[in-house]
Amino acid sequence: MKIAITGATGFIGSSLVARLQKSGHQVMILTRNTSYARKIFPSQAFPNIEIVNYTPTILGSWQNAISGCDSVVNLAGESIAEGRWTEEKKQKILQSRQLTTQNLVTAIANAEQKPSVLVNASAIGYYGTSETATFTENSPSGNDFLAEVCQAWEAAAQKVSDAGVRLVILRLGVVLAADGGALAKMITPFKMFAGGPIGSGNQWFSWIHRDDVVKLIIQAVTDSSMSGVYNATAPNPVRMNELSQTMGTVMNRPSWLPVPSFAIEALLGDGAIVVLEGQQVVPKRTLTTGFKYQYPNLQGALTEILD
Repeated sequence: MKIAITGATGFIGSSLVARLQKSGHQVMILTRNTSYARKIFPSQAFPNIEIVNYTPTILGSWQNAISGCDSVVNLAGESIAEGRWTEEKKQKILQSRQLTTQNLVTAIANAEQKPSVLVNASAIGYYGTSETATFTENSPSGNDFLAEVCQAWEAAAQKVSDAGVRLVILRLGVVLAADGGALAKMITPFKMFAGGPIGSGNQWFSWIHRDDVVKLIIQAVTDSSMSGVYNATAPNPVRMNELSQTMGTVMNRPSWLPVPSFAIEALLGDGAIVVLEGQQVVPKRTLTTGFKYQYPNLQGALTEILD
């Protein structure tokens, strides 16, 4: 199978490429930085990889490369966890998702040999935040900035259906691994015996191990019965207090020193909402597909990552 991937050099994409390569699939990487892609995916170790230079927000010759691919996985997007949310940053967050997806859908629609499926990332930010509500794939959208971004992102992806291409949207929770994402930023304070919950500790933390995200993406590509929206979260979300306590247990470190809200707000600005408020998200539709989580519980996930 030949699979085109955007965001392939990122936190999730790099792991996905490695898994696909190991399984013998051909992978076409669409990237703005071909030299970096060749550095992390050297041809000796990744012989089944093709690297294509593209500018995601501009239509161009890269679109021709989509023709003949069996599937497309779109993971591109400006990081929401790095830096303060200035107006310029917000524009990048939106355009890197909405416009990139629009152009990718155009390329798919115009391809002589169309891929059979587009697997498009989204995020649980779609639902907004709440300390009391439980969100499933059928829950309505929120009305904050991230919810609006996710709505625009998904709307752009939905248009691929007009070309007769199956669409799977995966609303990603907080993805856990040691080498990136939110967890990587929390590990250092715990190692220094200064770990603890962020903010009130009562906010929900809907998480998923990166290996399970990769496994779910591959299932979405290969299982033709999957279509529509699925929550890419573990079936057992926790509150921030439980996350901190579990990290402390696994790392054999104290977990009682809280990180005050003002410190996170000073660092992230508006982006602090991601960790200070949160939402309880349940993968109801995902479970109906028969997907088997390798790490359904937080302690098992953290033990694999941190031990």
